[in-house]
Amino acid sequence: MLGLSRSKAADLAGGGAILLDGRAAGKSDRVVAGAFVEVTLFTPAPEPVRVVPRPVPDLTVVYHDQHIVVVDKPPFVAAHPSVGWDGPDVLAGLADAGYRISTSGAAERQGVVQRLDVGTSGLMVVAASERAYTLLKQAFRDREVSKTYHALVQGLPDPHEGTIDAPIGRHPGHDYRFAVMNSGRPSLTHYTLLEAYRSASLLQVELETGRTHQIRVHFSALRHPCCGDLTYGGDPSLAARLGLKRQWLHATSLSFTHPGTGDPVRFESDYPNDLRRALERLSG
Repeated sequence: MLGLSRSKAADLAGGGAILLDGRAAGKSDRVVAGAFVEVTLFTPAPEPVRVVPRPVPDLTVVYHDQHIVVVDKPPFVAAHPSVGWDGPDVLAGLADAGYRISTSGAAERQGVVQRLDVGTSGLMVVAASERAYTLLKQAFRDREVSKTYHALVQGLPDPHEGTIDAPIGRHPGHDYRFAVMNSGRPSLTHYTLLEAYRSASLLQVELETGRTHQIRVHFSALRHPCCGDLTYGGDPSLAARLGLKRQWLHATSLSFTHPGTGDPVRFESDYPNDLRRALERLSG
């Protein structure tokens, strides 16, 4: 009724700001007909999240010019700083290395036109000029950017190639997770089997939409979660056997129209060591 997020409401309850019939209510308390609810809203100004230059040793710049910076993001690195994340991020690494980034966008994610999950490695493009920011944001919205991933999923999907057309929304019970749900946003994932192993399958995945955790959510819904993805149902024993500390998911190629020249450009990325070793263990 108040337009608050679940986490904000939980914070208010935890701070004693919600009274249910005169007593402090817990975040899980149920409200029955006739109950009197009082909410004291307090909205202290949040501390601004800023980009603080810091080195990110394994961050590789694949290409850069006055309009774009294409990076090969290592795992366990965020795309940009955010509340609750104190680890490394792409923007901090680029700032530390002296790259100029567009000032368009919110302060903590200026220049960011696409994101990869913290645990997902591979290619992403950052806008260096204001023109590039505008054109690339529109290109992503219009689905004119080709994004290809390789994913190692548990089991063998049937059929071996196809399209997953299932809406994705925020999980009703977990703020940090997403799920296939009727009230979600339209989401399209195309996949093709590249190689079948005894307990897992290597897939090539093409995204038409770019929902948060889209690949992870879609294959979890099919009961073929990404290997190592314990958040979305991955088998911890298989993850341990493969030596995985994160989901086996890598952005292998990225193609789009260069915002400065108008020419098509394409970039490719090899598997990082942890994903390559996992495949070797499957083959052994």
